[in-house]
Amino acid sequence: MSSQSFIEKLDAIDRRWIFLLMALSVGIPIFVIGITGTRFPESPTPTSLATFETIEALPEGARVLMSFDYEPASAGELQPMATAFVRHLAHKKAKIYCQTLWAAATPLIEQTLRTCVIAQHPEWIYGEHFVNMGYQSGNEGVMKVILTDYKQSFPNDYRGTPAAEIPMLADIVNTSSFDAIIVVSAGYPGSKEWVQYVVSPTLTSEKPTKLVAGVTGVSAPQLVPYFPTQLKGMLAAIKGAAEYEFLVNQAVEARNPGVKIPAQFMDAQRRMAPQLFGHLLMVGLILVGNTIFFARRRAARLALA
Repeated sequence: MSSQSFIEKLDAIDRRWIFLLMALSVGIPIFVIGITGTRFPESPTPTSLATFETIEALPEGARVLMSFDYEPASAGELQPMATAFVRHLAHKKAKIYCQTLWAAATPLIEQTLRTCVIAQHPEWIYGEHFVNMGYQSGNEGVMKVILTDYKQSFPNDYRGTPAAEIPMLADIVNTSSFDAIIVVSAGYPGSKEWVQYVVSPTLTSEKPTKLVAGVTGVSAPQLVPYFPTQLKGMLAAIKGAAEYEFLVNQAVEARNPGVKIPAQFMDAQRRMAPQLFGHLLMVGLILVGNTIFFARRRAARLALA
């Protein structure tokens, strides 16, 4: 078979074969990883490494506010980040204050706390070690209020318990009362607004707000300029989640030799293999497409000669 006839056969291939190849390139790694539990090692980027180091540097008992500013539609990309964040905080024995500015996120907070705190640390007491303050409407208006008076925007937790009756809120006055703030966000209001309305006003104060964020891939470019001044760390898309998850698992394994990491805490890492092989196939198809294009153009030139 001549090279020209081979190019013609490639050009005429049924697109359904391409769809099948993509399905196999994604499906086979998922199937193999599901059976073997294999996880790909990660090489953390500077923003992911800075995120881990910021949380890792917190002392035991540190007070950390975490805002779940996303909804179930974005959970596939952001939930692994939220899980890794809460798990890392629990591992560091930090006090975890959860809230959201997105109405649909309250169940996601409860799911994350059940998975990473209640199931893993049954000795922890609600209201003393962790709390869910629930949802508050108002977008950036809420941020402006909690900058000076946290309990004005969140007078009760999601169960309706007054803030005054929750032990871990006794010393909370405003955002400066927290040792760090974590925001996992999918859009507006999200990490950008937290930078503008909560972090920026405190940059020249004695205690600047320490903020790290986990964001969707489309949101990451507009936040890069804020790193590392306003943002001390940032996780971008599922790749950032996998890098941070890898670092957290490494830290857990180092402090607890022989511990077995549950599969649910390797979710982001397990998604890297299907992405890798899917992207490799796409690159291969692009190369094949360009080869066909230039071969056809060359044939057309020869025909005119």
